[in-house]
Amino acid sequence: MCRGVLSSQPLMEDREQKIIQQATEVFMRYGIKSVNMDDVARHLGISKKTLYLVVRDKEDLVCRAVQHFSQHEKQMMAGISALQLNAIDESLEIMKWVLSILKNTNPVVDFDLQKYHPEIHKTMRAHRDRVVLDGMLNNLKKGQREGLYRKDFNPELIAKLYMSRVDTMFDQDLFPFPHWNLSDIYTQAFIYHIRGIASAKGLDYLRDKMKLKN
Repeated sequence: MCRGVLSSQPLMEDREQKIIQQATEVFMRYGIKSVNMDDVARHLGISKKTLYLVVRDKEDLVCRAVQHFSQHEKQMMAGISALQLNAIDESLEIMKWVLSILKNTNPVVDFDLQKYHPEIHKTMRAHRDRVVLDGMLNNLKKGQREGLYRKDFNPELIAKLYMSRVDTMFDQDLFPFPHWNLSDIYTQAFIYHIRGIASAKGLDYLRDKMKLKN
């Protein structure tokens, strides 16, 4: 549980939320272990004293940053779902959003979080299992109903396999940075996933949308 205390004043709340958002971006770009509170304050253009008015310490800041990202993730998934697209278009929208995140994400972030902030990492994983996994499961079932995905696979199993593949992207032993690019890994994993579950009808639609070759 994060220990930071939000002020009851709306203007201060807005400022605090902005600080947390910007700090999240710093962690995503540079990693967590390599960044100290002086670095965060400098990148945000504020004094360390101001930063400590928002959070108690780095652990608290990391927790608040993960909360911020998780909430944003939840809102984006809900927003894409509300568009009421077909399953493939919905998947493509999710891909676009994920790629927009990955292009500014340091691959060591997940490792840092897991090694140095295990409880926060555990909480983040629980959120992902609840929100992202559910979104993936709903997409798979929708695609089967629409005839865009094959009907001969278990949606629950495929959703879990997909999530495990996403986690593998951050494995520095398997995909050491900078030799491998996160965006390229995700794009290839997405195409591999969607082509594997698409029906003949879905493949035709996917080829037209993404201009894929046979």
